[in-house]
Amino acid sequence: MTTILLIEDNHDIAAMVGDHLETSGYEVDYAADGITGLHLAVTEPFDAIVLDLMLPGLDGMDLCRKFRQEAHRDTPILMLTARDTLEDKVAGLEAGADDYLVKPFEMEELDARLHAMLRRASGEMTSQVLRVANLTVNTGTWEVSRQGQPLTLTPIGLKMLTTLMKVSPRVMSRRDLERAVWGDIVPDSDALRSHLYNLRKVIDKPFDKPLLHTLQGLGYRLADPDDQ
Repeated sequence: MTTILLIEDNHDIAAMVGDHLETSGYEVDYAADGITGLHLAVTEPFDAIVLDLMLPGLDGMDLCRKFRQEAHRDTPILMLTARDTLEDKVAGLEAGADDYLVKPFEMEELDARLHAMLRRASGEMTSQVLRVANLTVNTGTWEVSRQGQPLTLTPIGLKMLTTLMKVSPRVMSRRDLERAVWGDIVPDSDALRSHLYNLRKVIDKPFDKPLLHTLQGLGYRLADPDDQ
């Protein structure tokens, strides 16, 4: 059975979401504060985490960051937030969330986003090493490095990167990239921009030349600029 960790301090929302998920066939564990939630997330094997942003003890942003950067776990995280500005979404994705859902939300959208996250997480690829210039991804171990320096990406960032590497040096349209990453359940227009911003920050900003290029009106290309 698919297991979900729900970390939400609002009792009414937690009961509503938990009951719905259990009715949908998920096994649900629950935490009402960030410290308990982080402990459960690190010590128990969950298939996905539904994480509220505003939590007592340890907020969702810090929990997400610690889970990714200190515990080095890649369990998919769906962040629930009442904040819908681009800056807030970027911050959540940068902390390590894979997707976000703005409150109030419909249960059908929660179902769709969870299902899409779980489908992406289970879609393991045949092990191979992808390489563009001095950037490499091992799809068996999911280790990413550039110039021998290990890099840390969120699962969505990793999916986006491997998708672009597989077609390199060809250009991929925005629509094709969104479909490759999210399938038919595409989030709002800020999501792709936010993830691309975070991806550039990791794979390009610390190095002497960019590999990820935006071609206005055409799409995106991952390529060595010296080879273009």
